[in-house]
Amino acid sequence: MTSRMASSELKKNLEAEEMILTGGLKCLLPHVLRRIIRCNRLSISNTSGMAEGYKQANVVILHESLADDFEKFCHANNGPLPLLYRSKPGDWKCPTLSSDSDIRTDCLQYKIYEHGACTGSLKSLKEYSEQLKDMVTFYLGCSFSFEKAVQNAGIPIRNVEQKCNVSMYKTAVPCYSVSTFRCNLVVTMRPIPESKLEAAVLATSESKEAHGAPIHMGDPGLLGIQDLSKPDYGDPVHLHPGDIPVFWACGVTGVEAVINCRAPLAFTHSPGCMFITDLKNDNVTVRSSREVPQVRCISQDPLHYSIVSAEAAQKIKTLETLIGIDPGDRGIIHLHRQDELLKACLSISHARSVLITTGFPTHFAYEPPEENDGPPGALAIAAILQALEKEVAIVTDQRAMNLNKKIIEEAVQLGILKRPVPLLSYQRESADSALMFLCENGNPGRPRFDHLIAIERAGMAADGNYYNARKVNIKHLVDPIDELFLAAQTIPGVTTTGVGDGGNELGMGKVKDAVKKHIKDGDVIACDVEADFTIVAGVSNWGGYAIACALYILSTCEIHDRYLRKAVGFPPLEKKVIWLSALPSVTKLRTRMHYQEIQDKSL
Repeated sequence: MTSRMASSELKKNLEAEEMILTGGLKCLLPHVLRRIIRCNRLSISNTSGMAEGYKQANVVILHESLADDFEKFCHANNGPLPLLYRSKPGDWKCPTLSSDSDIRTDCLQYKIYEHGACTGSLKSLKEYSEQLKDMVTFYLGCSFSFEKAVQNAGIPIRNVEQKCNVSMYKTAVPCYSVSTFRCNLVVTMRPIPESKLEAAVLATSESKEAHGAPIHMGDPGLLGIQDLSKPDYGDPVHLHPGDIPVFWACGVTGVEAVINCRAPLAFTHSPGCMFITDLKNDNVTVRSSREVPQVRCISQDPLHYSIVSAEAAQKIKTLETLIGIDPGDRGIIHLHRQDELLKACLSISHARSVLITTGFPTHFAYEPPEENDGPPGALAIAAILQALEKEVAIVTDQRAMNLNKKIIEEAVQLGILKRPVPLLSYQRESADSALMFLCENGNPGRPRFDHLIAIERAGMAADGNYYNARKVNIKHLVDPIDELFLAAQTIPGVTTTGVGDGGNELGMGKVKDAVKKHIKDGDVIACDVEADFTIVAGVSNWGGYAIACALYILSTCEIHDRYLRKAVGFPPLEKKVIWLSALPSVTKLRTRMHYQEIQDKSL
């Protein structure tokens, strides 16, 4: 009886000790925590929330023959794999990270991999001490390190609240490969209240040794993640109403690289069971507008946010102001919507394939009847899109195909375009013609284009007709390309931009109430078809030039570039000269003159 009572008392004491330890883990110093972990006195499953304010590390242990290539792999993908320390072969300590550590015992749990297969979980690697003499340990930054900074910004850490591990997912994003190390990016997901998105980006952007800013905000499907409730590593974390899934690059990418390289023997930490260092997280103050990130929503279906530096955003805002000058004093200032240029160009920047349309037949008594506002701006957009290695095509009226073909040929000869732009026409043949044109086999899940741009393109009015600024109906000269923009509204992932200077252009339906109120004859001529983004310019060509310049600004913005490439690979610094040469310039105004000559010869 006495023995049973003593055993029960011991159990209660151990449980009490465990409660004290787990309740105060966030306040314990790293060396104390490592000692407790080393003694195997914790039953918790992860180190999230522990040793607040101190850096934690992912761990990868490989044979020394693979070490140099893995280090190169880390440098090539420093978003998911920020290298904190590389040991010498057989060195179990990391003096620059901690004073008294032993990598064989100081993680909560380890995984062992043999020829790419996980063959077990371990609490200690001491039994492999002999093998470890020929192995190198890599300590890689971890997002647990920035949790305190996020909390200090007033942002909840949902997995800590829910007392579980963070969610980790394999994505469809390929890392930059080095030798046998090749894999797709792994990410962590943290639900963030929508109102706190920018604060979360700001709190983490300078913590580059802890993966830095998010690499995606919004729909997980855009990363190839099908079901948030089924993480590949860690635990499912539940979103609260109003939360947005936000994804950071994750050091478990290193685990995937180990699996794919099929090394005879390798060890890693168990995902979520980090090595806790003695290094404090520095309180970094962002110093300039170039380093201050801003967040913009660029799509609702699927939900998608993008990031840009405050400096780049201000430059694009200045462009927007410049093109908004009204040389004809027509009242277009009333049509202006702030930040539309920025949001449109952020959306285009994320696009893979862009369709442009232009053509406004104002000289209806002549053949061809086109004005020269629109095509030069369309060419400027096409040129920068080609330089950015995006797919681009132009769709126009069937009757104007020969004219536009000559313009494109001339632009290639002058070096404005790198190569001819595919020229398309659209006619309504059935109810699903627009869907068939925009998507492979009419399947909305397989769109051919991610973004549609209309620049100085005649737009359909509420009565189904098309009007020029003098209220003349020109419907007989206009093909129903509006249908493509209407169909795009039903296709997830396809966004649209309209550029105009009078309110009767395709896409200006977004500001039709202002057109009807402030533009002469607006109640008749106002376009009824909306675009997601509406860029209003004094001359539509100016809007096209501004889009080209804004795309260049975004491409040279380090914050936006990192977000676009998901923090893997290298910044495309060598391409800046190519991008710059693609921008519209004074010398390229010859294109407009050549266009006028081509048009005059055709009249």
